[in-house]
Amino acid sequence: MGPNMSSAGSKQQQGAFVTFLAGDGDYWKGVVGLAKGLRRVRAAYPLVVAVLPDVPEEHRRKLRAQGCVVREIQPVYPPESQTQFAMAYYVINYSKLRIWEFVEYERMVYLDADIQVYDNIDHLFDLDKGRFYAVMDCFCEKTWSHTPQYKMGYCQQCPERVAWPEHELGPPPPAYFNAGMFVHEPGLGTAKDLLDALVVTPPTPFAEQDFLNLFFRDVYSPIPPVYNLVLAMLWRHPDKVGPLDEVKVVHYCAAGSKPWRYTGQEPNMDREDIKTLVARWWDIYNDDTLDDDEDQQLARQPLRQAMADSGATAKYFPAPSAA
Repeated sequence: MGPNMSSAGSKQQQGAFVTFLAGDGDYWKGVVGLAKGLRRVRAAYPLVVAVLPDVPEEHRRKLRAQGCVVREIQPVYPPESQTQFAMAYYVINYSKLRIWEFVEYERMVYLDADIQVYDNIDHLFDLDKGRFYAVMDCFCEKTWSHTPQYKMGYCQQCPERVAWPEHELGPPPPAYFNAGMFVHEPGLGTAKDLLDALVVTPPTPFAEQDFLNLFFRDVYSPIPPVYNLVLAMLWRHPDKVGPLDEVKVVHYCAAGSKPWRYTGQEPNMDREDIKTLVARWWDIYNDDTLDDDEDQQLARQPLRQAMADSGATAKYFPAPSAA
């Protein structure tokens, strides 16, 4: 079953989209693209960027110029060496846990910096509270080679293809989400519980993604893949994807797929659907009409205030049931 929508008559919640940025590399381009993409679909909520202290002021200025709310956070490190991770740089992703401290927002939709939004998803802020919403991941890529799922060919996207051997391994693993996009509720209590749990949880190959899956296992509700299309789904499970023009959120997380680094040389990157999605990202990034300016910022402020004062809710369309 997919998530249920709360009634449209309740007072509009204060919410925000949020992403994460670290270091002095080129990921700021992804955040700029994301900000422009949200503006293109007329998102009613701001984009907050949680930045680590090592993000240069030059990059922060670029983000503020796009109307982003830049919030510096302190790093969060796991208790053991990062050598146990599938990718060494995953260690810094634990700092994403800081976004639960952004308690001025009742609800937030987290989006990785290598994500683009192609259709309005404001209705996600109206999902029933008390659950953790995200899209189920795929176990078919080699980055999962350390798991029994990959070794036996089992994937939760198509459990009928290879049955889980319960007689040998017990019940199948619980539903596992991709942490590049999720809907959550900030809270200092939850933030403390997350950090306390991290101290006693051994690091695992997928770092904070594994950790969040463990922490929120009992309150996780899957939402459809259109809210976080992991590109490997295009060649692993095309029957689960549907028409590209109906996908709301694309996650450029496959090797070689970052639009601002794209060469087309890596495996699967010469596919026509990948080329189309990369071109769509660049169309938004290069669209000067989507650049933020002072007049646009001033125009949005009274609109948001008026909606909040009137108790109006943002217009939304019910989310479809999970596949």
